[in-house]
Amino acid sequence: MSDIYILMIVALAVLAVADLIVGVSNDAVNFLNSAIGSKAVSFRTIMIVASLGIAAGAIFSSGLMEVARKGIFVPGEFYFDEIMIIFMAVMITDILLLDFFNTLGMPTSTTVSIVFELLGAAVCVALIKISADANLSVADLGDYINTKKAGEIIAGILLSVVVAFSVGALVQYISRLLLSFNFEKKAKWVGALFGGVALTAILYFIFIKGIKGTNYAKTIVEVLYEGGAEGLLDWANTYFNASFETVKDLVDAKKDLFKINPNTGTVALTLRGFLETNVPLIVSVGFVILSLVSFTIIQVFKTNIYRLIIVVGTFALALAFAGNDLVNFIGVPIAALKAYEAWSASGELPHEFSMAVLGGKAETPTLLLLAAGIIMVLTLWFSSKARNVVKTSIDLSRQGEGDEKFQPNFLSRGVVRSTVFLSEIISSITPQSFKKVSDKQFDQESIEVNAFTAKQEDLPAFDMVRAAVNLMVAGVLISIATSMKLPLSTTYVTFMVAMGTSLADRAWGTESAVYRVAGVLNVIGGWFFTAISAFLAAATIAFLLHLHLPSMLAILLALAIFLLARNTIKYRNKTRAERAEDRLKKSESSSIKGVIEESADNIKSFVNRGNKIYGQTIDSLAKYDLTALKKSRKGIAKLETEVEELRDSIFYFIKNLDESSVGASNFYISILGYLEDITQSLEYIAKVSHKHVNNNHKKLRFNQIKDLKEIEDHLDDFYKNIKSVFDNREFATLNDIIAEKQELFTIVSDKINKQVARTRTEESSPKNTTLYFGLLTETKDLITATMNLLITYRDHQD
Repeated sequence: MSDIYILMIVALAVLAVADLIVGVSNDAVNFLNSAIGSKAVSFRTIMIVASLGIAAGAIFSSGLMEVARKGIFVPGEFYFDEIMIIFMAVMITDILLLDFFNTLGMPTSTTVSIVFELLGAAVCVALIKISADANLSVADLGDYINTKKAGEIIAGILLSVVVAFSVGALVQYISRLLLSFNFEKKAKWVGALFGGVALTAILYFIFIKGIKGTNYAKTIVEVLYEGGAEGLLDWANTYFNASFETVKDLVDAKKDLFKINPNTGTVALTLRGFLETNVPLIVSVGFVILSLVSFTIIQVFKTNIYRLIIVVGTFALALAFAGNDLVNFIGVPIAALKAYEAWSASGELPHEFSMAVLGGKAETPTLLLLAAGIIMVLTLWFSSKARNVVKTSIDLSRQGEGDEKFQPNFLSRGVVRSTVFLSEIISSITPQSFKKVSDKQFDQESIEVNAFTAKQEDLPAFDMVRAAVNLMVAGVLISIATSMKLPLSTTYVTFMVAMGTSLADRAWGTESAVYRVAGVLNVIGGWFFTAISAFLAAATIAFLLHLHLPSMLAILLALAIFLLARNTIKYRNKTRAERAEDRLKKSESSSIKGVIEESADNIKSFVNRGNKIYGQTIDSLAKYDLTALKKSRKGIAKLETEVEELRDSIFYFIKNLDESSVGASNFYISILGYLEDITQSLEYIAKVSHKHVNNNHKKLRFNQIKDLKEIEDHLDDFYKNIKSVFDNREFATLNDIIAEKQELFTIVSDKINKQVARTRTEESSPKNTTLYFGLLTETKDLITATMNLLITYRDHQD
């Protein structure tokens, strides 16, 4: 029987490696968001700094996560075989759940997922034990589950979302009010003071969060008590709001802060204790010193202090992530290993050996931490999913307009309407003098003017002040929660701080608020989905493993491997297809010549993709292939979205034009209009074809298919010729292509006449006739719109 448990340990080790990879892909948003979004330093520098932070955090990790062993359930109430089922269910669920969110590009919390997976699996196994014992009932579930801890975690999650958003918004509003968007033109002492505040907060965060639980945190730094326990206890009871009766009670309760020196018998304060009990002193001294250092850096070394804050902040969050969240990925497998070692040494049967051993302290071997750190660093550099998750967070918090990933819904519209109404009330009671000062400080006109001199993708999503505030506030909130032993998710805190600062920075204007709010609600909804699905999935897997461990273990591991491989292949194929696809590009040129040149590339891309969609639709209709028709509809929907994005950017296009090239706007708008007309024709053709097959109507007759294929061949040649002209810039031959209009019309009209004749004699299907006439008339509209597009381009190009 021990062979199955050896196999489970090996499987858990493999799952731990995979979980590290998908976990880093998800959690990279925590520490990369601000640096990448602000483009304060090069991407390479950001990655190097983050890698160093991860490596340091992994080496000085706080060890085995307590929640994996005893935080959620009571280990002494379970036997070895039951604990292994719980741990295996947790790891299988965790890797599949995180990979699912990474594939969607949505940030979620690894802490929340691991906690609710442990809770779900433990509840399931506990209920199985209760059902097997006639003396027990569901009321006894509390003996197996640490309900108090679970409740604290859930409350901490909800509280962290609200607090992080509110504090982030408040601090950003005050910072912007003091610094404005022209912060680089402010006096040097202003930047020095901001640097002092930010660096003090971030460095204190490194010490509190980064070294929590490490051996360094336990180093004795100060002797507190050598005699006279009364004074020490009075101070401790006041400071901790507790009632310690003896010094030993104090040391036992606060073992991370106080330590009895066995050599001298005195009570000493550890490094962590010193940091947590001398906060005002440390912060005050740190602020003064770091403000002077910041002023020296600005004045003497001519260095941008905001850039330095972002680099240090990125290192700090990466350090804390690896030092603490690392155990979310390897805590369960290591706990399983400890359990296996204890059981194998006992000589008892697996269903008789109690897991009370997991209730004690345990340390993670340094070599395992080092190996985990290496895997995390490599994942950070090579994971495309990590960058996809970061992109979602940056897009939702960017200052300017851009592609909106999320569509508005009734909830986001309601939130925006309510907020607008509330802001109007606040505005009506705000003094005019304050509003005047505030509007001046939040004026972004100069930034927008500068933005038009660069390409959109080269611009930062937000400025360095916001990035610095993101890192500073996230660090402070996590530090406070850590020192108060409050459970929270670093993902939730960093994401909600970023959303709060973007709101305060007026990034969510009336043009984008409904989309951004929808995005935030989607992400928050995803967090609750994480908790519920983690609980249910882990419970289900635990139940299946309990039914028959060997066979169900093989099936579930095979299923996990299959799903991971399938998701990875689908994601890579999707990414490869997006790279290979000629996306329509927004015009970045400010001259009419440049606009015409850029439009040529868009027309070439558009006719190429439109031709493929038309051909695929006709072929799929002929084959009665519903799946292929769905694909065609998705293709045209994507093309339609890109045209709509070009339409939405007209405002910025016109503002970007030179004074002498304003006439280009007429040309650009006309081109977009014809692209929309072509898109509508293709959308109609794809929709009616899909509807016909989806409703199981009769297949088209052989003659109808033959006629449609003939039209498709002519259009294929037509569009390929257009692509060749725009590819090679041989615009002199446009007249020859335009001259083909009548010939194409004649072909389509001839097919219409044939169908009229068939309808009067042999045709028996009204649905076929309706579909066929619809396809032919829409094809004529498609040809007309294409010809108008070519004529407009020819006239302006000349």
